[in-house]
Amino acid sequence: MAIDPSGEDLRNFVRDDPGGPVVMLNLLRFAPDGRESYDRYAREVGTVFLPRYGGEVLYAGDGDTALVAEDGQQWDAVLLVRYPSRDAFSRMVADPEYQQFTELRTAALREAVLQPTRPWR
Repeated sequence: MAIDPSGEDLRNFVRDDPGGPVVMLNLLRFAPDGRESYDRYAREVGTVFLPRYGGEVLYAGDGDTALVAEDGQQWDAVLLVRYPSRDAFSRMVADPEYQQFTELRTAALREAVLQPTRPWR
C-alpha cells in the first residue's frame, strides 16, 4: 500500500493545479505502535513546516465507529490541512529538512489516503 507520494504523483499534482488554495484530506491507518511516531512527525510538521509554507491544520481527529462503511474502510485518524497552493505543498515535501521527518510518518502508517480537494463553487 502506498504511504508517501512518489515523484510522479507530485508532478501530476502540480500539473493538474486548478489554482488557489488546496485542502488535503488525510485518512490514516496506523501501524501497530505507530501513533507515537506519527505524533512526533505531526508536532514537527505543525510547528516548523506548515508555518514555513503557509499551511494550517483545519481539523485533526480520531476515527470513531463508522456509520456507513464497508469492511476495511474505517480510519484511525482524519486530518484536513490547508495549503495556499499545490506548489506550496510540493515545496514543503521537497524541503530537505522536511524529508528528515518523513521516515516517522512512513513508519507510523500501515495505510494512508492523501487526497487534494477543491471547494464547490
